[in-house]
Amino acid sequence: MKTIEKYKGFEQGPIRPPSEASSLLIRVTRNCPWNKCIFCPVYKKKKFSVRPVEHIIKDINSVKKHSDEIFHIAGEDKNINRIDLQNYVQSLSNDQMPALNAAWHWFISGTKSIFIQDANSLIIKASDLITILSYIKKSFPFAKRITSYARSHTIARISDEDMKAIVKAGLNRIHIGLESGADEVLSMIKKGADKNTHIKAGKRVIKAGAELSEYIMPGLGGVKLSKIHALETADALNKINPHFIRLRTFAVRNKNELYTAGDFEKCNDVAAVKEILLLIQNLSGITSSIKSDHILNLFQELEGYMPEDKEKMTDILKNFLSMEPKEQMLLQIGKRIGMLGSVIDTNLPLKLADVKKECERLGITEHNVDQFIEEAMSRFV
Repeated sequence: MKTIEKYKGFEQGPIRPPSEASSLLIRVTRNCPWNKCIFCPVYKKKKFSVRPVEHIIKDINSVKKHSDEIFHIAGEDKNINRIDLQNYVQSLSNDQMPALNAAWHWFISGTKSIFIQDANSLIIKASDLITILSYIKKSFPFAKRITSYARSHTIARISDEDMKAIVKAGLNRIHIGLESGADEVLSMIKKGADKNTHIKAGKRVIKAGAELSEYIMPGLGGVKLSKIHALETADALNKINPHFIRLRTFAVRNKNELYTAGDFEKCNDVAAVKEILLLIQNLSGITSSIKSDHILNLFQELEGYMPEDKEKMTDILKNFLSMEPKEQMLLQIGKRIGMLGSVIDTNLPLKLADVKKECERLGITEHNVDQFIEEAMSRFV
């Protein structure tokens, strides 16, 4: 006999894409149904489960109740009366606070987008997902975007008809972890999808009318597979032509299976920049927007549209590679510790002088910079 799950209140999962930082988070599934990618630490040792639709509806109702009250307190000018807000908060029980916090975060972030969690919400029945999406749209008709993570393996198994129905119900952007277009790399990291599956899934999302974000991970193939990782990933992206290509530089907190399995050698910043350059140089015939919106990326200003900004983006990478090792080190450290922003900064020479002093204080040289960078990056994984 199947145990009926008891509703325990509003839930939120552990992560969302950086581009969804302003989104209201609605949890549809818990954790990841695949959970075997050896580069990802997020859901390890956690069991996947699908939340009952009625529980999700209760979550939506809770957020809507608090959202409506916040809008009422704010009035047309959205100027919050703090006394009225405080009185409202004090009238609530502790178990109502998670939903209130979600509603408040969404209000101060602009109430424009909603992200459904966790790692692969599209794995649930299409009819259930359509019910949830329709209810979200009915509850929050002013929201401009509803988005979700999804696995290529899952989308490739959804029919075109169901995919179109899901998009019509309101899911208008999907985030997929492509990671790589090279089968050798995908197999090594236990991604659970090959290049053809990625291409098939990406095309299906676009055909259904949703925006598609494909995430790629420079450095994931290590030194040995760096070239094929770049070339095959570019080829896959050329075939898909996603709306967004998002860069996520590979990093791990502890040396995992990639290292213990054999001869994996991690790419340093210079090798990763060479790989990204090769990737962008081989993008052709697409109209994607390239985004470098993650703290792990060396050049977060590496953004633009294909094909018109291709040269601008490659110039940033070429300029870095043309520098002497000491200059590269200063740029790397300055960016990693937050002393430098864009390389186009007009005050760059003065800031680099400050970075040099910091490197001298920390004992960082061009000979040990890779070790320092790896330790710094591991803190953000």
